[in-house]
Amino acid sequence: MRLRIGMLFAALGLSGALLVGCGDDGDDQASNDSQSQSSSQQSESAPTQTESSSGGAASDTQSTASSGNSGDDDSAANGEPVNLIFGTGGTGGSYYPIGGALKSVFEQSDLVDGVQVVSTGASVQNINNITDGLNQVAIVMSDVGYDAVKGQNQFDGQPADIRTIAGMYPNVVQVVATADSGIHSIADLAGKRVGVGKVGSGVEQSAAKVLESAGLSYDDLAQVSHTGYADSVTEMGNGNLDAAFFTSGVPNSSITGLMQSTDVTFVPVDGDVASTLLEKYPYYENYEIPAGAPERYNLGDAVDTVAIRNIMIVGSDMRDDVAEDLAKRFHDYLESGNVSVGALKQFDPDSMDQNLVVPLHPGAKAYYETLSSNAGNAGDEADVSEATASKASNEQAATTESDGAEADRAKQTSAETPEDNVEATGDSGTSGSSESQH
Repeated sequence: MRLRIGMLFAALGLSGALLVGCGDDGDDQASNDSQSQSSSQQSESAPTQTESSSGGAASDTQSTASSGNSGDDDSAANGEPVNLIFGTGGTGGSYYPIGGALKSVFEQSDLVDGVQVVSTGASVQNINNITDGLNQVAIVMSDVGYDAVKGQNQFDGQPADIRTIAGMYPNVVQVVATADSGIHSIADLAGKRVGVGKVGSGVEQSAAKVLESAGLSYDDLAQVSHTGYADSVTEMGNGNLDAAFFTSGVPNSSITGLMQSTDVTFVPVDGDVASTLLEKYPYYENYEIPAGAPERYNLGDAVDTVAIRNIMIVGSDMRDDVAEDLAKRFHDYLESGNVSVGALKQFDPDSMDQNLVVPLHPGAKAYYETLSSNAGNAGDEADVSEATASKASNEQAATTESDGAEADRAKQTSAETPEDNVEATGDSGTSGSSESQH
């Protein structure tokens, strides 16, 4: 008997070891191309995806999180709290601090036992990790999410079963040229020296699509430089590049630094170029960099361009009640006035469920529907209140008119001061105003 028990435990140990996996590396499209710095930082201080998926307490957390999201698990049936592993990006980008800010927000939920924020390779890896059960929540760019649900490009033949919790801030396509380059439109980039971002990066993907929409390709450029933000700025400052693409939040610190030493022009992505781009690639949206906004370059004139939205995703197997509460707590946090990460201040919380290319999770959708319902009820209550006020005003006006008639009859035999007429006119005027508003 003891021999059988020993063999049973050995078999269970082997099967547990086989469940450990790891995700693929990806490109952190939300960062300012500080990957080398991010790599050293995350190895020193930030928990990485490898750490959270192999051995120790992190492995225990992952196991609990995965079981907590299973539709067949006892904890799911009982609505017990779950643990979540939140996939972000490199420590030098925007995703990682957002995860850090939301950790405490989500942990306030009675449905969440704990949140572990991990540094990853961002969008592609985050989606792969959710598919593999290594992450339960993550931030990705819409273009990568779109490819994932369609099973195309880097997800060719392997569509991902992911859902959106919330739409977030946009990564804005910013094309900046030196003032003396003569570049004022995307078409003007022909024959110029242009920085298009690192090979395979989100910046380069946007650059290629924008050029394509203008009928251009790399062959039409005098020089194609696969430089990241910092190197593009250096080369523009040295006169070795005429323009460069940046795809990030607004403002981009590299562009801000360049503007302090070099006169630049923001090149719009508008007109037929933008229309072609939006028609072919539905994850793009129009975006305006406003004029006279000190926190957004303080431009003299507004610049029309395009943007790709970042989204928060989960696996489709996340419990509806958990997904609903995550959406609610995220929305409440954005409305609280206590937002600590600048990127989260760059979009309207009321747009979190709008223009999404990855379908909403049913739980999150249920929450957004309650917002719409509450807004509708508030409007109905306002209508009832206004109608009640109007009725009271009309009744008062009728009484006033009756009093006024008595006053008119008295005035036929008595010459009084004009205050009586002023008072009557004032009451009538109030009534008229209420009727007009009603």
